[in-house]
Amino acid sequence: MDTTDLPKVVLGLVKAQNDFDAVAYTDCFSENAEVFDEGKTYKGKKEIKAWIEDANKRYQVMMKPVAYAETGTDTSILSAEISGSFPGSPLVLQYHFNIVEEEIHSLEITS
Repeated sequence: MDTTDLPKVVLGLVKAQNDFDAVAYTDCFSENAEVFDEGKTYKGKKEIKAWIEDANKRYQVMMKPVAYAETGTDTSILSAEISGSFPGSPLVLQYHFNIVEEEIHSLEITS
């Protein structure tokens, strides 16, 4: 996939993930954003930062975008192959975004 087709904030999220940069990752989100992952909800930048720092430490996840589709005015889905130190690696996950004014307001990660 040509990543130049991705919105700037999604491209920034992928880069931050692959650089294991929790600060840059968190900066992609609005102040009151929510992340839903593995049955848990993380609210606000402080919780999101703690979640991604822990995930980076435990799993060293790398993301490779494979498809991107806009599903509504502010919603889109990124399919990405993720690999790291977790059972079943690599696998493809879907990142369901709600993006408003270049900030992620919500992100739900599903398989």
